[in-house]
Amino acid sequence: MAATPGQSEPAVPATRASAAAALVGAGILLSRVIGLVRERVLAIYFGTGLHADVWSAGLRLPNVLQNLLGEGTLSASFIPAYSALLGQGRTKEAGRMAGAMFALLLAIAGAVALLGVLLAPVLVTVFTPGFEGHRRELMIAVVRIVFPMTGVLVLSAWALGILNSHRHFFLPYFAPVLWNAAIIGTLIAFGSRLNLDGLLLAAAWGALAGGVLQLAVQLPSVLKLDREIRLNGGRNEPAFREAVAKAAPAIMGRGVVQLSSYVDLVLASLLAIGALARLRYAQTLYVLPVSLFGMSVAAAELPDLARDRDHATGALRERAAAAVRRVAFYTVPSVVAFVVLGDVLVAGLFRAGEFGGADVTVVWITLVGYSAGLLASTCTRVYQSAFFALRDTATPARIAGMRVLMAFIAGSLLMVQFEPITLFGRAIPAGVFAGANIAGVPLGPLGLAVGAAAGAWLEWWLLKRQLVARIGAVGTGAGQLVRMALAALVAAAVARGLTALVAWAPVPTALLAAAVFGAVYFAAARVVGLAEARTLPAALLRRLRKRA
Repeated sequence: MAATPGQSEPAVPATRASAAAALVGAGILLSRVIGLVRERVLAIYFGTGLHADVWSAGLRLPNVLQNLLGEGTLSASFIPAYSALLGQGRTKEAGRMAGAMFALLLAIAGAVALLGVLLAPVLVTVFTPGFEGHRRELMIAVVRIVFPMTGVLVLSAWALGILNSHRHFFLPYFAPVLWNAAIIGTLIAFGSRLNLDGLLLAAAWGALAGGVLQLAVQLPSVLKLDREIRLNGGRNEPAFREAVAKAAPAIMGRGVVQLSSYVDLVLASLLAIGALARLRYAQTLYVLPVSLFGMSVAAAELPDLARDRDHATGALRERAAAAVRRVAFYTVPSVVAFVVLGDVLVAGLFRAGEFGGADVTVVWITLVGYSAGLLASTCTRVYQSAFFALRDTATPARIAGMRVLMAFIAGSLLMVQFEPITLFGRAIPAGVFAGANIAGVPLGPLGLAVGAAAGAWLEWWLLKRQLVARIGAVGTGAGQLVRMALAALVAAAVARGLTALVAWAPVPTALLAAAVFGAVYFAAARVVGLAEARTLPAALLRRLRKRA
């Protein structure tokens, strides 16, 4: 039953929240699967060479626009406020607020995109000081194409916020499939007709076209769900003004995190050619559980966490704690799989064309370094959403700054232990692991990955401590984590043993390992009494019966 104006909606049951998270996860899964296909196609054509470095750095550079305006403004301020208005039945105010936010994002994204195009040479000099000559010129050309793309993706994030607030979860997380498909299609269409320089620029244009498609596919549903949207300046909308005020600390927090990403970019550009590409390949696998489990649960819970805030602290605490348990149930086995089966997975995804055996090993080792902080990174997504629901964007922003500082100090110190760099014309020799390499490929990226993991755990600890002080215990419990780890270790041992017995090509071997690992983990999780191993299959069966 819909709420009448001025009346709040009832709390959403946990089963419905699980279904929402499942829809988010399904959309993200499809998007990530085709994203993996995109990365494999890129590996075939570019490998880990100069063009792969330029692509990696070129896409990362303008991400500040998407992360600050998309995730910072929308997740931290707009979605909680817009969802609260909908929950109170104030639909006209919600529509006017949505229109005002779109107008603001359009103006800012357009201006920043234009500046990115005009100032591309300066940005490349500042953020990739290790790029010189032809690599620098290619980077400038790519940046001028992808900056406008990022502006379009910011507006796509606005559409995602609207759809999520109306509990429509699948489409906005499926929409990036079109972005990935546009890049893949461009590479395949022109891969045999252009040299590597031309193919790199064609892929950038494909990314821009894909961004437009990603926004366009969401707009009809947005306009259908909220017929009250009206473009306006927001001067007379108190909820909009409050959201913008709350967004400032969140944008600062996201800016700090983005600064960490740029620090990694600057440092990695000082390493040997291929370091940036290998980092990106490792991150492609690493962000899968972050997106599928951390982001999906956090995104599905955010609107309802905002509503629970208006009911009772106990309801907010129970919802946040349940979300953390669901995240941990999937993240713990992800860590084990990356450590034990990482080489099989990396080879299955990327080993083809220009991507060789040494690349597989270096990317796997780097992935293990990132995995050390994986549980922390996924759980902090839920903690951040809980703070956003409490209308507190300042605390996550402050703690994010501490994470960045830790990651920078640890990453820069560890990086130079593996390989030498040249900074401001001065050579800095490698440290205690100077001789460590894989077939001549140095392991500098591993240092950056371990530094990022250290920063993730610091953020987790500080966020959890602050949140417990506000609403009470929100952890998973050591006993639960031990049972998850035991189930995952059994699954990894079985999958590793089977892959050792077969002599298949990398792709089918990786598929076998993933399928066996997943099946055995769920079976072992049921044996050790983890409730999530029963509830998810039951929820899927109910959904299939409804569709039948």
